[in-house]
Amino acid sequence: MTGSAPPFPPALPDDPQRAWAYRPASPLPGVPGGPLSGLPFSVKDLYGVPGWPLGASTRAPVPDPGESVLVRRLLDLGASAVGKTHLHEIALGITGLNGSGGTAHPADPERVPGGSSSGAAVSVALGQVDFALGTDTGGSIRIPAAWCGVTGFKPTKRHPAWSTEGVLPLSWTCDHAGPLARDVRTVVRVHEALTGQRVPVRDWAGVRVALWLPDGWVDDAVHAAVRAFSTDLEGQGAQVTRVELPEMLDAYTPIVISEAAQVHAEALRLEDPGFLPFTLTTLRQGAALEPAEVQAAFERREEYRARLDGVFTAFDVLLAPAVPTPPPLAGQDEVELRDGRLPLRRAALRLTAPFSLLGLPTLAVPAATPFVGVQLVAPQGHDDRLLGLGLGLQSAGDVRSGS
Repeated sequence: MTGSAPPFPPALPDDPQRAWAYRPASPLPGVPGGPLSGLPFSVKDLYGVPGWPLGASTRAPVPDPGESVLVRRLLDLGASAVGKTHLHEIALGITGLNGSGGTAHPADPERVPGGSSSGAAVSVALGQVDFALGTDTGGSIRIPAAWCGVTGFKPTKRHPAWSTEGVLPLSWTCDHAGPLARDVRTVVRVHEALTGQRVPVRDWAGVRVALWLPDGWVDDAVHAAVRAFSTDLEGQGAQVTRVELPEMLDAYTPIVISEAAQVHAEALRLEDPGFLPFTLTTLRQGAALEPAEVQAAFERREEYRARLDGVFTAFDVLLAPAVPTPPPLAGQDEVELRDGRLPLRRAALRLTAPFSLLGLPTLAVPAATPFVGVQLVAPQGHDDRLLGLGLGLQSAGDVRSGS
């Protein structure tokens, strides 16, 4: 077991958002002359970095995952690691809350930046790094990217370029490693360096787009933003058709909390492990699940996979909201949607969790409305095509800054 010492030092004078968990006296330099030379990046505090503490933004003891293959690879490609960023405690949440008080939004300290990759998104939004490493189990890259007005990419599950080896897991079934950056072009530059393959720009002419916009699952601002984005795609020649998908949290939640309880089983044996109350309750709920309940969740997952496979026989890309509302206030537990009030966690995760549950590559980009983002989803293994379409959007000027 490992943990940072002390786990939560006071926020630095130049870090009022409490984005940074650890910053060394000097960055870890990348290998000179590599394709990523000159790009500083931040590391979510789930990645193992030799000589750096790993605390997962919790006061509880956590397992040591070993050295991150991905961080080492990025250093070898020339990027320099400048420090570790805070997250929602152990990545089990969507707001950025942890024992330090949590990370604040980069533009409005009264609001949340999203999570769990909260510090990662803030470090990018404030221009402190060129890109950030996050993780995404149910939306943890895409939600903070949307609420902070930046770009986030969740690759295909087990993509060889985006290794999760040496990353403290939350759910080995749903976890993904991926980047956040201010624009698609930087995400693509990192992806190209890792894969050794060029990602060509693609236009949207003739692209078949499935629009998943459950009218009652978002507020008016998000609904209008997604419809405007859809109209922009049609203006570029895409063919957009509405589709319907069910909520998939009945499969996602048992899988994730049961696996998280196994990851943190040693801490759960302690009388007072140090987790925040919500985290502790959720982990204990996961530990109490019967094997048959978890197996039933995996069976539902395969039913949902068949449903998405059917969508992608008729469509090339799926467009969906990345968040249900603009950034909520810190401490806000519910949001007002077109269908009424709903707990914030459910409102957000039911939009994003399907695509991590099923391992589909997903690109989150800002919409025209500030701090509202959309998701573009492709079939498994179509990462490069998805990123090429993202480049096409940027080239056409349709990916707007969220600030």
